[in-house]
Amino acid sequence: MALLPRNLSFSRQILPVIAVIGVVLAAWFIIGGQPDRETTEPAEQPPKAVGDLANAPRVAGAGIVEPASEVIDIGSALSGLVTDLRVRPGDRVAAGEVLFLVDDRAARASLAEAKAAISEARAAITEALAAQRTAREQLELYRSLTDPAAVSRAEVIRAEGDDAAATGRLGLSRARLVAAEAAAAASRTEIERLTVRAPIAGEILAVNIRPGEFVATQGGSNSQPFIQMGDTDPLHVRIDIDENEVARVKLGAPAVISPRGAAELHVEARFVRAEPLVVPKRSLTNSAAERVDVRVLQLIYALPESEDFRVGQQVDAFIPAKRVPADEGN
Repeated sequence: MALLPRNLSFSRQILPVIAVIGVVLAAWFIIGGQPDRETTEPAEQPPKAVGDLANAPRVAGAGIVEPASEVIDIGSALSGLVTDLRVRPGDRVAAGEVLFLVDDRAARASLAEAKAAISEARAAITEALAAQRTAREQLELYRSLTDPAAVSRAEVIRAEGDDAAATGRLGLSRARLVAAEAAAAASRTEIERLTVRAPIAGEILAVNIRPGEFVATQGGSNSQPFIQMGDTDPLHVRIDIDENEVARVKLGAPAVISPRGAAELHVEARFVRAEPLVVPKRSLTNSAAERVDVRVLQLIYALPESEDFRVGQQVDAFIPAKRVPADEGN
C-alpha cells in the first residue's frame, strides 16, 4: 500500500479497526431491531363474570340492546311527498301523535268533490219530496171528489204519474246521497292514512326521511324504514345462547350484563322471557373462533335504569347455569 505511511500496516492495523466498527454497528442494529417485549395492559378488557357468578357454573352469551316494545319500523300506507315532518331522533311521543304528513291535496280535492255531490243529492231529495207531496195532494184531491164527472180520467192518470215520477226521483236522489257520503268517507280515510301517527308511546330512535322527499309504500324486506321508534322505558337486551348451551341455562335467573368494550361495568338484568323459537344466529361478535352456522335461543332481560346502554348496542352476558351432579359432588 503505497499511499499508507511506511510504519502503518493495512492488514494488521486498519483492517481490525474496520472489523470492530462493523461488529459494533451490527450489534447496534440487532439490538435496536428487537421487538418491544414489555408487558402492558390491554386496551380493552375482556368480558368476565363477577360476584357470585365468578366461581359458579355459568353460560356466556352476546346480545343486543333493544326497546321493551322491540324496534318498530314506521312506514306509509300511501305513496307521496312528505309535506311535514314533526319529530326528531330522541323525541318522546304519545300514542296517536302525528309523526309526519304525506301530500294529501288529491285526497282533499276528492273530499271537496264528494261534499259537493252530497249537497247536490240533498237538494235533489228536497225537490223530489216537494214534487211527491204536491202530486199526492193533487191525487188525494181528485180521489176525494164524489162527482166522477168533475175530473177527467186523464187528469187522475197524470197525477198518478207525477206521484210515481217524484217517488222515483226521490229514491235516485237518496241513492246518490249514499254514494256521495261513501265517497266522502273514503276521502277522509285516505287523508287519515296520509297522516302517519305513532302506534304506541315511546322514543323516536331514527328518522330517515326529510320534507320534500318522496316516500313509497314499503314492499320489500330491504326497504329502509322511514322512522324507527320503540318503548325505551325500560330497555331490554336480547341474548343469544348457543344451541349447545341451551340445556345448561337456568331460565328465570338474573343475568350479569356488560356493554361491549366496557367490561369493568356490570349490571344485573331481570329475566323477562325466552323466545319460543330457536333461530339462526344473526348477532356476530367478530371472534375468530365464533361459529356462524349455529342456531340460538334468544333470552330477553330487562335492564335497570342506566346511562351506559343505548338501543342497538352490543353487550356481553353471563347467565347462571344449572348445576349438574358432578358439580354438586364437588
